[in-house]
Amino acid sequence: MSYRRNDEVALSYHESCLRQSDVDLLKGPYWLNDQVISFYFEYLEKCIFKYERDLLFVSPEVTQCIRMVAQDEVGIFLEPLRAQQRSFVFFALNDNQLADRAGGTHWSLLVFSRPEQAFYHFDSSRNANGSYARQLVAVLKRALHCPDAQLRTGDCLQQSNGYDCGVHVLCTVDTVAQQIRKTGRIEGVRSARYEVIRSKREDLLGVILRLGGRIK
Repeated sequence: MSYRRNDEVALSYHESCLRQSDVDLLKGPYWLNDQVISFYFEYLEKCIFKYERDLLFVSPEVTQCIRMVAQDEVGIFLEPLRAQQRSFVFFALNDNQLADRAGGTHWSLLVFSRPEQAFYHFDSSRNANGSYARQLVAVLKRALHCPDAQLRTGDCLQQSNGYDCGVHVLCTVDTVAQQIRKTGRIEGVRSARYEVIRSKREDLLGVILRLGGRIK
């Protein structure tokens, strides 16, 4: 994303940096970018699930790199994260086909469950990212040492507009992670509710403020 002049930092949180232009995406009917989703994944890892080391939230930037590099280079990105030792791995997936820049038009969520030997794909737009999910799973089976893992379609509320796919991903991450916390499995997880989707942007703005961020 290209930042406008005088685009101030709104929040620095561990490895994430949100600028005012990123935060502005949460204020209206806008598509969420890599920075917002990456921040939320880091917030889950460092705060909400900090004591649950079996869960790994992979940033969109790393997921994109995994999609674009040769198979024998995937370990460069996953090994430092100890992905092969994790029971559940979350990937924010989009349809960007450019290796050298952020972009894309649609987000979905792919989650690996080692106990179930399965990948679950949650897509809020009629499986629009289905082919990308299959391609990523083919790469990850080898990298995560799970050659027999199956790709399953997760229950996902369908978006009613063209810009809330990222919000759906964040809400689905919440729902799936809580299901894992309760049952140790993903199977049977219910879709996020409409009211949760509608309030997520405001909730996330509140999180940014509680972490010391500045919102104009």
